[in-house]
Amino acid sequence: MLITFKCRSTPDVVMLENLAQYLIGIVGKQLGQRGVISHDELDTAIAKLEAAILVDKKETAEHEGYFHEGEEGRQPHELPIGLAQRAFPFLDMLREAKKDNTDVLWGV
Repeated sequence: MLITFKCRSTPDVVMLENLAQYLIGIVGKQLGQRGVISHDELDTAIAKLEAAILVDKKETAEHEGYFHEGEEGRQPHELPIGLAQRAFPFLDMLREAKKDNTDVLWGV
């Protein structure tokens, strides 16, 4: 299922439900049928998401260079796409909403 985040300051951000649920959880909300991150909550939401991205980048850097045994000997371990890449459109929306003093909504 797709979740659409709306804000008067930015274009809509559409993402899969599991990613939306994860990101909303990071900022301290629950993904219901409808929801809002009010302009008063944006500072905290942005800080929490930025902190989670830093932790993810640190963990990814710690795992770089590790190898695993493959059929053809040692192969570099393929790293998944990080949280920074997945969260950027949502984080950008939060930052723009903060700048324009608007809310971020979903399920409307």
